[in-house]
Amino acid sequence: MGLTALVAVLALLNLGVGVGVGVGVGRAFVGSHTAAQSPIQTVPQTAPQTTTPNGGSSQTLDVQAIAKKVDPAVVDINTVVTGSNGRTAQAAGTGIILTPSGQVLTNHHVVQGSSSIKVTIQGRSGTYNAKVIGVGPSADVALIQIEGVSGLPTATLADSSSVTVGQAVVAIGNALGQGGTPAATQGSVTALDQNITASTGGRNAEQLTGLIQSDAPISPGDSGGPLVNSAGQVVGMITAGESQGRRQTTSTVGYAIPSNAALDVVNQVRAGQASSTIIIGQAGYLGVSVNDLTPAAAAQLGLNGASGALVATVVAGSPAEGVGISPNSVITAINGTQIGSANSLGPAIQSHKPGDQIKVTWVDQSGTHSANVTLMTGPTA
Repeated sequence: MGLTALVAVLALLNLGVGVGVGVGVGRAFVGSHTAAQSPIQTVPQTAPQTTTPNGGSSQTLDVQAIAKKVDPAVVDINTVVTGSNGRTAQAAGTGIILTPSGQVLTNHHVVQGSSSIKVTIQGRSGTYNAKVIGVGPSADVALIQIEGVSGLPTATLADSSSVTVGQAVVAIGNALGQGGTPAATQGSVTALDQNITASTGGRNAEQLTGLIQSDAPISPGDSGGPLVNSAGQVVGMITAGESQGRRQTTSTVGYAIPSNAALDVVNQVRAGQASSTIIIGQAGYLGVSVNDLTPAAAAQLGLNGASGALVATVVAGSPAEGVGISPNSVITAINGTQIGSANSLGPAIQSHKPGDQIKVTWVDQSGTHSANVTLMTGPTA
């Protein structure tokens, strides 16, 4: 069922982000990780696996009863995101409580570039500050820590390898960023192992693989929310929905990161296993937002033959500005390793911490330049 590769660009389902901090370049991670922790395990699915000949679900679920089991472990996440122009915007998403001490699973794109993270917990008054412990950007997974809490209810994550096409599911999240009792909608799994290109507001496109596709209606703000089975077990984390035109609305073509894949990232973070795909704590900050350099843009800038990441904006006072990188420059290499696209710039930088020195090579209309750049700390919560 469904295509294994989706050509259309889909919309990541956080609400309100549109300030363009740049994929993998301007991320701020404000948590710390001091000791390895034991892995979080999935449990076997206990929900019946029923399908119809056309792949639809034959189950009629009591959606509210299922949601009631899961809602206590679902949180609203509201962030302030600082753009490369220094302006801020608010954004909203959802999270899933994994530990009584307040570790929460959410999407990387929900907290990316945030200068503050506030969490609302069901059944508790007020809001709580949260910090990022670590992220897996290429998997769109983040683990955050709510500050000053204990004794929280936790979600049960089921083994997603047993999810089947036609299985009934419920999508739960902070739809439209309205807060309060999470919205819950019913649908069924329509395809497995899906690969998509997703973006926020048509920008910062990223490739996501191995996703669960369902037709449970989802809306902006649902990002990071649980996709659950009929037993109230989490089988996936909502990440993207098909976008209809420029205005992102409710979609019945939605995608979720399987629980097994999400926990794989979480457990690497909990173990303190930093790598080229896992960032623990803060990443170094260069201070640019970038786009892919198209042949047309290269020709327009007089940079025919160049390949790399086209600089869209440069943050005032950033390391990039300090060495003379300007908008319409093209970053071509980091530490001698070629940069072929906007997406490849992030991994080349994100393994470095504030204070680390890297060699940046870029080209502009005056020629080719290289400079040693000391990365700084980005926005903090």
